[in-house]
Amino acid sequence: MSTTWKDEQHPSFINFISSFLDANSYKLNFVPIAPDFIFNCGGLSVAFIFATTWNYEDAASIFSKIQKLRGQFAHFYVVVTLPTKDQNDSFIRAYFKYGMELGKPTWIPVKDLEMGFEKIVKVAHARGVCKRQDAISQLRAERQKSVQSMDIYIKVVTSIPGIDYHDANALNQAIGSIEAIAKASKEYILENTDLSTEKAETITRFFRDPKYYLGPKIK
Repeated sequence: MSTTWKDEQHPSFINFISSFLDANSYKLNFVPIAPDFIFNCGGLSVAFIFATTWNYEDAASIFSKIQKLRGQFAHFYVVVTLPTKDQNDSFIRAYFKYGMELGKPTWIPVKDLEMGFEKIVKVAHARGVCKRQDAISQLRAERQKSVQSMDIYIKVVTSIPGIDYHDANALNQAIGSIEAIAKASKEYILENTDLSTEKAETITRFFRDPKYYLGPKIK
């Protein structure tokens, strides 16, 4: 939380915020930052301006601050408290007067202070969850890609006469890629795997003798 924003609020509201954050497993720090709040959720920073009292006369300073900050944060929201219809109407006039672009940033009108802060925490938490889910999706995609690559590797290596699944795994762990196996000598294969001399000779011949690997195979 911004130290400046904190000093402008009633102590009872700060106590509410502190208790609400603690109940939701967040740690509150007071720091000199430009936004009113910055949440760090799962490695993602989410910034907020929280306009707790709306006054049309102060709109210029609020919108000026927002214009400066919206280019600095990829995830930036403005929560504004509008308890009456008159305040809501004046906010709408100011919004278009100062040329706000829809969705940049996202504005969240609320009826009261407590509701406003609860919205802030929910938005920050939701962004963090999305970030984590995206990371999990990427890990799953990489794992799937790895499994598919391994399937292709096994099919290629076990196509060598006399080489089975166990041999293919032993070669993968000790030597690595198909390219590395193709370059490995018989002696190197024997030193680093449990393959027999006959199988090591078959592998080196398979990759070095065109007449052998292009000829018909009987399995």
